[in-house]
Amino acid sequence: MDEGPPTPAPEDAALVAAALRVYRRYQREIVEGLHLCPWAARARQEGQVREEVLLGRTPDVADAAAAATRVADASEIEIGLLIFPRARLTRAEFERFVGEVREEHTRREQARMEPRRRHGGGRLAMAAFHPDAAPELSKSSRLVPFLRRTPDPTIQLVRLSALDRVRANDPAHGTGVVDLRTLDLAAFLATPPQPPIHERIAAHNLDTVKSLGVEAVEALLADIRRDRDATYAALGESVSAG
Repeated sequence: MDEGPPTPAPEDAALVAAALRVYRRYQREIVEGLHLCPWAARARQEGQVREEVLLGRTPDVADAAAAATRVADASEIEIGLLIFPRARLTRAEFERFVGEVREEHTRREQARMEPRRRHGGGRLAMAAFHPDAAPELSKSSRLVPFLRRTPDPTIQLVRLSALDRVRANDPAHGTGVVDLRTLDLAAFLATPPQPPIHERIAAHNLDTVKSLGVEAVEALLADIRRDRDATYAALGESVSAG
């Protein structure tokens, strides 16, 4: 049975609503608005995304791992977002925290498996998103932290089976079906192999930022952060930098 995210205490409901609102600005204006992920809008529209706000001032590994398990157990959910509006960790500290959550998630998953199947990891991939990162345009992979500047520290959870489906349908992984009866072998061999899909997405995102201008993207992210700070301050929440 899908438990779903816990209901916040009445005194925390306004902060939870504010954290979700500013995160959704990032989702709409940055991820979807700049077309950074080809599946983000579809997943949201089809109800395959779940957001959960965790309110501890010092993020707790066990609480985050439990939230990850709730996402993993909800079979219809492919993307989960764990949002930490009160966390005051630097990006390096938060990345270490996410690594600890990943390890705990794997430990819990393995504990639930039959002994003969305890050889893999968990059901979810995890990535750290954090509001503090400078743009680095020298290489597509180095731009990723800048584009992951969510208003609050956030853990993105992606179901591994969904990633497997994407890879299975990606010609760069060699799993596409080729009809040998109609194949132009010379043309096929002359076509340079494509890089993996995650590299193509990163390259596309770098081109997007260069085309728009990094200053314009920075301004969008900064406006979302100002919205966050003003909203949290009105609620009496600390808005000091992470």
